[in-house]
Amino acid sequence: MKTFLAIILGLVVGSAVNMGLVMLGPAIIPPPAGADVTTVEGLKASIHLFSAKHFLFPFLAHALGTLAGAYVAARVSAVHKMRNAMIVGVFFLVGGIANAFMIPAPAWFVVIDIVVAYLPMGYVGGTLSMKK
Repeated sequence: MKTFLAIILGLVVGSAVNMGLVMLGPAIIPPPAGADVTTVEGLKASIHLFSAKHFLFPFLAHALGTLAGAYVAARVSAVHKMRNAMIVGVFFLVGGIANAFMIPAPAWFVVIDIVVAYLPMGYVGGTLSMKK
C-alpha cells in the first residue's frame, strides 16, 4: 500500500511542478504576438508563430515535473525505490506522448521532449533520492 501511495504522491507532486512551470513560462517568455494560448484550439492555430525559446518552459515543465515526481515517489517508498521512480517516469512519458499527438509541435521539440524529459529524469530522480 505504501508503494502505491508513494507513486500517487509522486504523480501529484510532479503534476504540480509541471503546471507551476507551465503557468510561469508565459510571464517570463511571453507568447508571440497574436498567439492564443488559452485554449488547445488557439494553441494549435498559432503554434507556427512560436520560436525555439517558447518551447523552453514546456520542456522544463515536463523534465522538472518528472524529476520531482520520481524523486518524491522514490524517497517515500520503503522498497523498490528506483522502480517506483521509473513508474512515475513512464506515467509522465505516456502523458508526453499523448500531448505530442494533441498539440502539434516541431519535430525537434517532440523528439527532445520524449527522449530527455521523462525516463532519464525518472532515473535521475530515483538516483538522487537514494543519496544521503
